[in-house]
Amino acid sequence: MKFLNLTPHALSIETKDGRMITVPQSGQIARLAVTREPRADLQIGNDVFAISRSTFGAITGLPDAQAGVVLVVSALVAEQAKRSDVVSVGELIRDAAGAVIGARGLCSYAGGAA
Repeated sequence: MKFLNLTPHALSIETKDGRMITVPQSGQIARLAVTREPRADLQIGNDVFAISRSTFGAITGLPDAQAGVVLVVSALVAEQAKRSDVVSVGELIRDAAGAVIGARGLCSYAGGAA
């Protein structure tokens, strides 16, 4: 099996035995279409913030399933796709300053292993 990273950045993923592997970005990005509906503004002190409701639509940029290929996408795309070949990164790993440095494993929304 091999990975195809459909996010805009390289990913560092920890294997079960504690090794970190890097999955470079592929240059292709899978995304969800988003529409935003304006809502009432929110005022906190002297600051006013625009509030909107986001609705997620169709997935774009997600290739058809390919034998031996696991597609790594955002959690939103993986949750919408619900395909066994589509995963997102697992629990985030942070350094002492709180910056994300990797992820523990992968997450599937298809109900089974990839």
